[in-house]
Amino acid sequence: MVRSGEQVISNVVASQIATHQPYGGVVPELASREHLRAIVPVVRQALAEAGKTYESIDALAVTQGPGLAGALLVGISYAKALAFALEKPLIAVNHLEGHIHAVLLEERQKGNREQRFPVLALVVSGGHTHLYLAGQQGESWSYENIGHTRDDAAGEAFDKVAKLLGLGYPGGPIIDRLAKHGDARAVKFAISQIKHPDRRTASKNSAGAPPFAVFEGWEKTLRNAHPRFDFSYSGIKTAVLRYVETQGMAGFIEARRRALGEIAKPTLDDYLANCDQQALDLIASFQRAMVGDLVSKTLAAAREYGVATLFVTGGVAANNELRETFEREAPEHGIPVYFPSRPLSTDNAAMIAAAAYPKFIARQFAVMDFSAEAGMALQ
Repeated sequence: MVRSGEQVISNVVASQIATHQPYGGVVPELASREHLRAIVPVVRQALAEAGKTYESIDALAVTQGPGLAGALLVGISYAKALAFALEKPLIAVNHLEGHIHAVLLEERQKGNREQRFPVLALVVSGGHTHLYLAGQQGESWSYENIGHTRDDAAGEAFDKVAKLLGLGYPGGPIIDRLAKHGDARAVKFAISQIKHPDRRTASKNSAGAPPFAVFEGWEKTLRNAHPRFDFSYSGIKTAVLRYVETQGMAGFIEARRRALGEIAKPTLDDYLANCDQQALDLIASFQRAMVGDLVSKTLAAAREYGVATLFVTGGVAANNELRETFEREAPEHGIPVYFPSRPLSTDNAAMIAAAAYPKFIARQFAVMDFSAEAGMALQ
């Protein structure tokens, strides 16, 4: 629960990691079932921790998309029923906008209410890697996508490489912890460079488009006058696989997978005990390449568009090396960079409530016939 878009009074998260861990990734059907099992107890706990009742809240917010359709439908169905029963307004929120507002929420809690525009937001998680130019007019926010992944999201690449190396799920936090114990220059990885137009956006770049779009107090040239900054991470995942094959690492990986599988909650020492130096060097080199690509493309986009502020958010924003690299390099370009705290980097309800507040002020309430949009775009 969030008050006035800037104060978290409760934020309950029901983790599904244990459910999906045996499968090495999220199983959509299981995710939907776990959402169904958890949603009522989680809402009750959030109200109890906030010292509120159903009747005392002003409005309800729910994620409409993007995401797994089944899990989204569970939340939407429950939110619709609750809003109808309580006669409270319901606000539909884009999941990606929630991640951006996680940064705003915490900055406002710190007393930082002024953001310099243009704002560039890197939203990077298990399912998404996007760059958005963000603008504000009154309380309303608008977004222009200037880059996205063509294949795997960054977080997905971390998880798949961790699974390939027998490290378990979720892979991102494990790789982050192990990388500091390896030589990040031991293995050379080249990230794919996007050189061809994105067919999904080509139709929007047609002749006759207006040369400028205006947000409050600033102008930006549209995509047809600036390059895009797209990402691609399927190639590096394949490169790791090829390295494993050529170096004959399969036997060591299978032994590691079995050993760690017998430990209920492996510690860092357990991982280190089951990783030789070659594996640690590979992990560190992979992470360095991923972080380097995310940082370099984001800062290149920031220079191209003349942005004044940088947000880095989403689950991968909890990565230590990513944070440290942005904090070191962004100031060299004169750009302040902001992150959410690690608890608000991953999916949570507080960020959705924060993103809903400007819509509440503007009375942008959802009609009751809306549904889940698994591929919902942020605009």
